Amino acid sequence: MRKRGQINIVLKKQRSGAEERQSTPVPLTDEAHAPFRQVEKALSALVGLDEMKTFMKEVYAWLYLNKKRQESGLITGKQTLHMVFKGNPGTGKTTVARIAADMLREMGVLEKGHLIEAERADLVGEYIGHTAQKTRDLIKKSLGGILFIDEAYSLARGGEKDFGKEAIDTLVKAMEDQQHEFVLILAGYPNEMDRFLSLNPGLPSRFPLKVSFPDYTVKELSTIAVNMLENWQYRLHDLAEDQLERILYAEKGRDEAHFSNGRFIRNLLERAIRHQAVRLLESGDYGKEALQIIRADDLIKSYEKHPFSS
Repeated sequence: MRKRGQINIVLKKQRSGAEERQSTPVPLTDEAHAPFRQVEKALSALVGLDEMKTFMKEVYAWLYLNKKRQESGLITGKQTLHMVFKGNPGTGKTTVARIAADMLREMGVLEKGHLIEAERADLVGEYIGHTAQKTRDLIKKSLGGILFIDEAYSLARGGEKDFGKEAIDTLVKAMEDQQHEFVLILAGYPNEMDRFLSLNPGLPSRFPLKVSFPDYTVKELSTIAVNMLENWQYRLHDLAEDQLERILYAEKGRDEAHFSNGRFIRNLLERAIRHQAVRLLESGDYGKEALQIIRADDLIKSYEKHPFSS
């Protein structure tokens, strides 16, 4: 006969073994998980965004397991997929929205899976009743897909008498009446989005999915630049790599709260390529190597003449 202490030890080991078995990752190789594998592939091409990658897996798992619960005759939770994306410009919000649209289409949650991008001017009209109609028309175009409204907080900037309030009211009604026919994503600067949601007590509860897009680090931005140039069949000279880092530290320190991340990188590189073109034209060097190399001077000229942050 085992002593009581021995029994406890055995039970603990059994529980530990069960927990170990449950925590072992199961590869999502089944054909049923093809939509998620596509999402993983698309997200893996993006630099950083670890929180968003985890979030997308959670959304997929939640939707998939709800289907399984339904098939087993179990109660399933109400699947409201309206989202808030909080982050500075150039942090990947629109790109991730497109990936989400593709995933929801492949899972049968959205019929079309297209993305409609909008801003205040696309929703707000010039007279009473015009705004509601413009907003309804935009929602109609979005049915079966995602309506992505950037700088959504601008809808509340004019106060009670502004037509933006009419757009918000129309959106809220559509979220209730047609909640399974489209997904609404509101995006914008973190602080402004928090203030916007606090202005209407009914808004926060209608957006159960909220995720932050942090600014990229200098190292991540450098990787984005290298990848971008590689896609364009250019590359940085060794000295240009060091110069790029110095520029990024300077620009982030200049106004980090409104730093435009990936957008800044694209603008900088596009201007650097134009400076490279002038340099090669004047030197007459059209060799294959020269045509691909971006030098430190190209970056310096691009940044010093146009110290853009947006």
